Amino acid sequence: NKNQGIGKTRNFGISKATGDYIMFVDSDDYIAKNACELLLEKALTDDCDLVVCDFYREYDNGNLVEERLGSFRDTTLKNNPSLLTRINLSPWNKLYKKELIDNNKLKFIENLKYEDAPFVANALAQANKIGKVDECLNYYCIHGNSETTVRDEKCFDILKIIEIIRTDLKGKEYQEDLDKLTVRMITNYTIQQRNQKDIQVGMKFINQAFAFLEENVPDYKSNKYYESRGFLQRIIEKNKSLTKLYCKCVNRKYR
Repeated sequence: NKNQGIGKTRNFGISKATGDYIMFVDSDDYIAKNACELLLEKALTDDCDLVVCDFYREYDNGNLVEERLGSFRDTTLKNNPSLLTRINLSPWNKLYKKELIDNNKLKFIENLKYEDAPFVANALAQANKIGKVDECLNYYCIHGNSETTVRDEKCFDILKIIEIIRTDLKGKEYQEDLDKLTVRMITNYTIQQRNQKDIQVGMKFINQAFAFLEENVPDYKSNKYYESRGFLQRIIEKNKSLTKLYCKCVNRKYR
């Protein structure tokens, strides 16, 4: 297919798929030999619309780091809204029932970066049963100069993506976990401005990110997300000026 962006290409693939289930594997990643077998067995045995598994982060030096999403019984997002922050919002390491995608008209956003997060969040929200295979079956390969690690002016898209997720999943049953997800995603991307190609773009993003938090999660400084962070991390991540100072210092050091 002509290069038209990840979102449009995935949507094209979905439109051409004729099977009962769909999986996504990023071009740099790979899966265990028995990944499809184990995920499909779980989906068929327990009639799951969506099955997730744990995964490895694989770095250039060959190091493998396990990412465990935690065990849970078959459930739905309404019954277990904490899955919104426990399950990674990437399309890989998951098996989707084709009917789940078709019946709910799930599509990837085509004009923004980070287009996968709303797709996965909506899939979780619409699934009648979410299952889990407690094995690392996906190898998520991270390269030093990939889009995963280097930031540019497209970082502003994450604010639009978060707004889409908050609008799509708006409701009292999700609010606490939506706010936690918002704080986590915003914090991750403000701190990642240390890898920004243009540090001035990074400073502008940090300003807009904190403004987004103040508007949408006014009490963000007391959010439960920070409970998982170290003492020094919490101090920096909650404070716009300290976040800027940190990113400037680290960016200058590695420039």
